Amino acid sequence: MSFPVPTTAHFIYIPFVLLIGFVVGFIFGGRAARDELAARAERDKAKAARRAAREAAKKKAGE
Repeated sequence: MSFPVPTTAHFIYIPFVLLIGFVVGFIFGGRAARDELAARAERDKAKAARRAAREAAKKKAGE
């Protein structure tokens, strides 16, 4: 039983497809990381606002 020998097109096509996959993954991964950083910053900002409101209410109740 003999196995088929890959053509020369495979030696060009397969690395090209892998390269395209790496580039697309890099782009989408970078975008996801930026979105996560923005979401984290927004959560931290909301958390700080809730903490400030809680401290103000605590200070007002203590007066």
